[in-house]
Amino acid sequence: MRLRYGVRWSWHRSLQRFFPALHHSPTDRRGLGRGWDQFIYSNDKLYAGGKLAIRGELIMHNYSHIFSKCTITGLAGVLLSAWPIQAQVDIGLTPMRVEFPAVSGKPYSGSLVLKNAGTVKTRVRAELLDLYVDEGTTPQFVANAPAEAEFSCRSWLSVNPMELEVGPQSQVLVRYSVRVPASATERSYHCAIGFLTLPPVLESSGTGMRTAVRMIAAVYPIVGKPPITGVIKDLKLEPVTSQSGTIWRAVVVMENSGLMLYRPSGSLDVVDSTGKVVESQKLASFPAFPKRQQRYVLALKTALIPDTYTLRASIEVGGEIQQASVAVKAEAPEPPAIAAPSAPEEPSK
Repeated sequence: MRLRYGVRWSWHRSLQRFFPALHHSPTDRRGLGRGWDQFIYSNDKLYAGGKLAIRGELIMHNYSHIFSKCTITGLAGVLLSAWPIQAQVDIGLTPMRVEFPAVSGKPYSGSLVLKNAGTVKTRVRAELLDLYVDEGTTPQFVANAPAEAEFSCRSWLSVNPMELEVGPQSQVLVRYSVRVPASATERSYHCAIGFLTLPPVLESSGTGMRTAVRMIAAVYPIVGKPPITGVIKDLKLEPVTSQSGTIWRAVVVMENSGLMLYRPSGSLDVVDSTGKVVESQKLASFPAFPKRQQRYVLALKTALIPDTYTLRASIEVGGEIQQASVAVKAEAPEPPAIAAPSAPEEPSK
């Protein structure tokens, strides 16, 4: 596929999302120490999937579980020194992805392990959640996502216990069941089990900052053997404007017209007009869910100058290597128009 077109965007002044900057491959993770990954502060009252916001209840999300099977340890702390830290929360969950062949009308059972490496007892409450990946390539976990109803397994889930305490330096086994209905048709389904830490009794009342850690185990029942149907739909170059200037991001749009999720893997090169590769980025291996087009956003580190560039992608989908290239034009966004001063009104006679 070879498409040629120019890109000219005027970016709105909303908060920006840069999930690729928070993503670490298993190799990158070695430098983080103890296998910890990055976290994102979330405030759903600020905007959907919002980040870097402070409110009375601070929740931290770890998003790497969607492609990684390793144990991730969560660490939450108070951001402002006005509130003293009473105790450190250090709790982990394994596994963080459960994918299994499911049979219509038959239940599937398994277990998850919550491990408390901290020095204080921690209360935890389980959540049954819908799962989707948004336009910014950020996984979202919500109580109900109507758009996912056709592929959701949330209503099939049960967890025991739903609320528990994990003692210091100990671990607890949490059992779950996925009751696949007899009406389930051949396709992949998706949902999630969340675990949210609750404040100690002494913190549950009064004012101040409350800290919490939210951990997620993604669940993927696969009914039958639906084929993978995926294709590179489009390659884009988008400017992101802020007070500090304009940076660029590349976007790979993957189409999934089938009924089976897939996880594309590969890379995208940005090539300038002289044929030089100015930057290469690897695709984060998030799932492309069925019956949709999924954007994979790649934040570029290179400061692109106005020029014509070629975006060149090589992506593996279901064991098949797909290649595509698109010629795009990097142009600085037009500054916002300044309204001309209105003419003075003529004095009435």
